Amino acid sequence: MLAGLDPEQRAVAVAPRGPVCVLAGAGTGKTRALTHRIAFGVHSGQVDAARVLSLTFTARAAGELRGRLRGLQVDGVQARTIHAAALRQLRYFWPQVIGGEPPTVLAQKAALVAEAASRLRVRVDRTALRDLASEIEWAKVSQIAPDDYPAAAVTSARVMPADLPPGEVARVYAAYDDVKRGRGQIDFEDVLLLTAGMLDDDSRMATSVRSQYQHLLVDEYQDVSPAQQRLIDLWLGDGDDLTVVGDAAQTIYSFTGASPRFLTGFAQRYPQATVVRLVRDYRSTPQVVGLANRVLASAVVAPELRLTLVAQRPDGPEPAFVAHPDEPAEAADVVVRIKRLIAAGTPAREIAVLYRVNAQSEVYEEELARCGVDYVVRGGERFFERPEVREAVTLLRGSLRAGESVAADESLTALVSSVLATAGYSAAAPSGQGSARTRWESLAALVALAGEVSAVTPDAGLAEFVAVLDERAAMQHAPTVDGVTLASLHAAKGLEWDAVFLVGLVDGTVPITYATTPAQVEEERRLLYVGITRAREHLTFSWATARNPGSRGQRRPSRFLDGLRPGEATATAGRTSGAGSRRRKGAARCRVCGRALTTAVERKLRHCSECEVDVDLELFERLREWRREEAQRTSVPAYVVFTDVTLTAIAQDRPSSEVELVGVPGVGPSKLARYGPAVLAVVAGEWTGHADVE
Repeated sequence: MLAGLDPEQRAVAVAPRGPVCVLAGAGTGKTRALTHRIAFGVHSGQVDAARVLSLTFTARAAGELRGRLRGLQVDGVQARTIHAAALRQLRYFWPQVIGGEPPTVLAQKAALVAEAASRLRVRVDRTALRDLASEIEWAKVSQIAPDDYPAAAVTSARVMPADLPPGEVARVYAAYDDVKRGRGQIDFEDVLLLTAGMLDDDSRMATSVRSQYQHLLVDEYQDVSPAQQRLIDLWLGDGDDLTVVGDAAQTIYSFTGASPRFLTGFAQRYPQATVVRLVRDYRSTPQVVGLANRVLASAVVAPELRLTLVAQRPDGPEPAFVAHPDEPAEAADVVVRIKRLIAAGTPAREIAVLYRVNAQSEVYEEELARCGVDYVVRGGERFFERPEVREAVTLLRGSLRAGESVAADESLTALVSSVLATAGYSAAAPSGQGSARTRWESLAALVALAGEVSAVTPDAGLAEFVAVLDERAAMQHAPTVDGVTLASLHAAKGLEWDAVFLVGLVDGTVPITYATTPAQVEEERRLLYVGITRAREHLTFSWATARNPGSRGQRRPSRFLDGLRPGEATATAGRTSGAGSRRRKGAARCRVCGRALTTAVERKLRHCSECEVDVDLELFERLREWRREEAQRTSVPAYVVFTDVTLTAIAQDRPSSEVELVGVPGVGPSKLARYGPAVLAVVAGEWTGHADVE
């Protein structure tokens, strides 16, 4: 159990029962340490495997943990996501605690959110519905009720879906809950909240659960939400046999309600806790590790939690930094480099192109398809939940029931290909990208998996293949596709490749434009850190100074790259604070206290975040309503008219003339000419609305 562990991993495995906090950097073998802690406890007789509950954040991670434990001759451990564990308990105890059948769980909430919005006559499009659903999820996992949402949204600087006022979002949130209750349904957030409520209210249920699970382990602890932490506390009760594993530098899901404060405050909550730091990086070369450490050098991370990784691999190639005149040129160069890697022996599945937002994938899909390089776009949907995969499995089951089998002169792969041909599979990939390409990739992955099964078990037939699919579906273990991976930085969390291309690294994208507060900018820095640490050996950073060919190149490389490129000094002053900040000859100062202003938001409002300035909230709402109508009339996003920060500055200054209005940061001559008279009318209380807006 201990022979193959390094000293820090061994310390995790043999740590005494009780609170244990493992601060584990990227690539340091945290899953190995965690599974060996469980296995050592079981084999030494300290722990009953059936009394262990190991909590992960993805079904894939739970499946991997169970597989590793089987390799260590440990069976009976419950390894589940927090949601899966809660749902299992809710379904089991509901008839006893509440009575009757448990409510059904919504697969998606968008339809009910749409119904709630319709009841309130709130007009939103499909994209806005998804954003509203996400905002409701954030509120629920943050344990914020509809009545408390407006204040919490302002405090947390939430970006409002469809530019709706916070009060309107709260109304849709409350109406959504009403619709859901009326139909006897619950959503995934309710699973956490209801299970916690039942544990809190019913002592028999709490006693039963705590006697069943006496040893809790939580992976990715930096991503725990308040609702999840409450459930963990209730599962633990008065016990303290809790092992948590996390890395504050990989906190990238704050926008969904995740909070690193439970990790950062663990030692204060449990003064007797054993704290172990894993810093030996077995994944990446010293060149990659060195850059990752330098990206975090300026990060705001508590000193006691900062991890400086120590590379354990031999030297590798130096990372490349490449500027391009436009995005198509950037994509073309990336694909040329990918083809060189493949020609040199790097499998396509070991190469990834990572970007900040999903919309950036299109130009890479087009270029890879043009050059005949296979690729797969990695999204958030689970493989076995995709419609085409469910359809394919149904077809395979039907063929099995019909008695189809592998003929003497064919292979399992040929049979599976033949069955899936009726679902649209062909040996050649469709040209271009889009839904047809995505569907083909899913079916091709199943055909490739049939080949893998045949290689391991030459006499495997359709029955064995369907059994493999069932097992993988239960573990959410998707088959790999032999193609270059295209994924967002968020979707890449937990994965790794031999070669990684970090693309589109310009200010306004990394960090993203709407990262305006220091905390939001820091999360963007951590997101880049996560991207860097996905690479084992080859790492390329790239950016384009213009979006389209022939356009004027005005975009600047991400400020997070300052000091990283060869020949540069350490991070450039004036480029490490709020999004959109630039060097200035003279530092702007707070109009209240005189302190130098560091973020773009502070400079626009002309006061620091700690100082209060009177804002006419009624005027601010009138300005938002005018902006909504103007954006609808001219068919542009609301932020193109004016950002919330600029509207706040106008509501602070209450300008009464064009001279005063043009002095508000964010207005400028062109916007003054386009919107000035209307804005001044709104400020004066004379705006009556556009006659041509419904």
